[in-house]
Amino acid sequence: MKRLKFNAISDQLPTINQNMNNIPTLYEWAGGNEALERLTKVFYEKVFKDDLLYPVFKNMSPEHAKHVAHFIAEVFGGPKLYTEGDGGSHSSMVGHHMGKMLDEEKRKRWMALLLETADETGLATDPEFRSALVGYLEWGSRIAVLNSGVQENPIATHEPMPQWGWGVPGGPYMPKDNNDQ
Repeated sequence: MKRLKFNAISDQLPTINQNMNNIPTLYEWAGGNEALERLTKVFYEKVFKDDLLYPVFKNMSPEHAKHVAHFIAEVFGGPKLYTEGDGGSHSSMVGHHMGKMLDEEKRKRWMALLLETADETGLATDPEFRSALVGYLEWGSRIAVLNSGVQENPIATHEPMPQWGWGVPGGPYMPKDNNDQ
């Protein structure tokens, strides 16, 4: 039986290693704050039209979408818009989910709508970015479900914000420039 060799990642390694100092943050690759604010604005417009999710979010503040964009921006390596600009913290974000009694059906709908919105708003579609995005959203949404049923915030107010990076791919695929040879 002949084994097929899959070289997609290994073919990228020299390029990634040569460009290690030039790897953008997820925040930069996503398009910065403007792209993330557009994503969350359109997403929460959909949430308000969704029968399953509307009851959870019907009392959210007018600034909610922007605050979520700022939270994601900071987690993805962007400026500290959430902690310094909005006065938020990881603990406060967890606190917003306490008592919401979220469940798997709501989490899955939230994920589906957000990923659909990412496509519609033109967020980066390369496999490396989407892998990191989906990984973060899966992690974060599952944490939100867990924290939605607790009475006491498990995150101390002084705990740092989560940080999310490229993970296994190490960054976006950046073809070798023919001039670099």
